[in-house]
Amino acid sequence: MAKITLDIPDELIDQLSELGQPIADWLPQQLPNLLTQGRQPAILPAHIYRYILDFIASGPTPQEILDFRLTPAMQDRLRSLVARARSGDLIPSEQAELDEYERIDHIIVMLNAGHFSNLLGQA
Repeated sequence: MAKITLDIPDELIDQLSELGQPIADWLPQQLPNLLTQGRQPAILPAHIYRYILDFIASGPTPQEILDFRLTPAMQDRLRSLVARARSGDLIPSEQAELDEYERIDHIIVMLNAGHFSNLLGQA
């Protein structure tokens, strides 16, 4: 097994530790999953993931989480996908895109409910 040393900013360590478990406890378990996911091609354009991650990384307040919305362009695309799904016209790549939007929605719901540890695969 290879040994890896990571330099992680103290601020990020503090934020991750606030999620309920020290980073040293969950990182060894989660890193293989994170690395595997990183090899899979992105389903959505990178700017959408960046938008979501920037929001989460900003340390939003509970009210900011409740008020969070996709950009108008993202909302339009999502509405289009839903309409096509209802009419049965989605191609497989569009279904994958719609599924990814649903995963993002699930993350936001978990944030709203305060289940940060569930985002890290913890029970």
